[in-house]
Amino acid sequence: MFNFLLRATLTLPAASRLFRALTVGAAILSTTTVLADTEYYRHTFFDNSITSDSYYYSSGKAVVPSILKLRDGKLPVDSSTFVTPPNSLRLAWQSLAGGSWQAEITVVDFRNREVLFRGDTLSFWCYSAEALPAAKLPQLRFLDAHHNFSAPLRIGDFSSDLPAGKWMRVQIPLQRIKTDSLHKLDPHRLERLVFGQGVADGTEHALLLDEFRLDDAAIDAGTPILLAPQNLQARGYELHVDLSWDSVSGSELARYIIYRSDDAKQFRPVGIQEPGINRYTDFLGKTNLTVYYQVTASGRDYRESPSSVVNSSTRPFTDDELLTMLQEACFRYYWEGAQPDSGLARENIPGEDRLVATGASGFGIMALVAGVERGFITREQGVQRLTKIVDFLEKAPRYHGAWSHFIDGQTLPVFGIFENGGDIVETAGAPSSRSEGGPVISESVLCHSEPRQGRDKLRQESLFDLLRDEDLRWVLDSSPHTLAAA
Repeated sequence: MFNFLLRATLTLPAASRLFRALTVGAAILSTTTVLADTEYYRHTFFDNSITSDSYYYSSGKAVVPSILKLRDGKLPVDSSTFVTPPNSLRLAWQSLAGGSWQAEITVVDFRNREVLFRGDTLSFWCYSAEALPAAKLPQLRFLDAHHNFSAPLRIGDFSSDLPAGKWMRVQIPLQRIKTDSLHKLDPHRLERLVFGQGVADGTEHALLLDEFRLDDAAIDAGTPILLAPQNLQARGYELHVDLSWDSVSGSELARYIIYRSDDAKQFRPVGIQEPGINRYTDFLGKTNLTVYYQVTASGRDYRESPSSVVNSSTRPFTDDELLTMLQEACFRYYWEGAQPDSGLARENIPGEDRLVATGASGFGIMALVAGVERGFITREQGVQRLTKIVDFLEKAPRYHGAWSHFIDGQTLPVFGIFENGGDIVETAGAPSSRSEGGPVISESVLCHSEPRQGRDKLRQESLFDLLRDEDLRWVLDSSPHTLAAA
């Protein structure tokens, strides 16, 4: 479940107690990824590297006498020059006759991701510190999820000469891609981009690469100016600042960009956030720092609409304050990151927006109790969420009273031909079960009759005595979406 894609700015922490550093690190994981966003990953192939030395989802090799500069077998990361902060990828090579090289960038892999891109054009950004003729740019190949591949394309055919010290956007219409494998390449199932040797000029070259996206070119050209983020708030902790803002609606929103300043005059970009998430953690690594922030809404054409400026300061925290910080950060996963139609916990973030996990939602219910008790949310908010959960579970398919492991939070059907039967373990962790203190939820903190009655009804309908029978086995019936007891 906790398969997080980190969105935070990390610097080397100051020499502080290990406990405090670990606590803040955990808070970063919990606070910065609060909503899934499947649509973002329908268009984004690469935006940034989490690691600052080399890009995990890359590789490369060279055949002498050609040279490809790598770091631990992967493409180096550059944190000084970028289009989308805080970094870009560095591709440095020397092409010589009789040799070759290739560098691969692979799609980010996380659980439940369907590799399916939308758009008719691949675009990415190139930067060269020195002027570089288009004819000397590398070649590029496409590989899809079924291992089909394209014929090599000359990047220079889609780019003008690169001026020194200026980012240039390369746009390649997918219709220009020609299959070179036995079976037809599907560029919408793009798994890898492979840069390779072009002209063997014997000269050392270096490119910075950033923001690989697939979009419709016509839509991209007509992106309207976005509204600015509203209600930007900054909350300082011991070593980091937590930012939040009201989301900006509209399919034209491509990203949020976070800016930081030490004097409220000179702002520099420190990170981005995907459209489905309106929270960001900036790790400063020091106490007693005052910093200023601004967040912009950035469209597909990279025009930005800035928010107002806010400021916050880090300060020393007591151990009790650090524990409260950590508890609230963990609570946010279940509160802010819940699937909106059902109120249940998503299986993982980032992941599939619709996919909720039954057992994990039991933890989410317990988080509601803690959230109300600690004052993170009001009792009324807790009751409202619990009522939504109970109403949803009453409609969800069950087998001898047991829910499946995964449920579609939007349309109710369960997932998977072998994961769509009653799951005893997951149901035991669900909010209706007798195993996780269900009575405490409504009778102690929330104390509301309607969700309590619904919960009791669901618990009574879960036939645990039958489900514990060692002779019970699940078999497929005539429908591939239903399991029956034999």
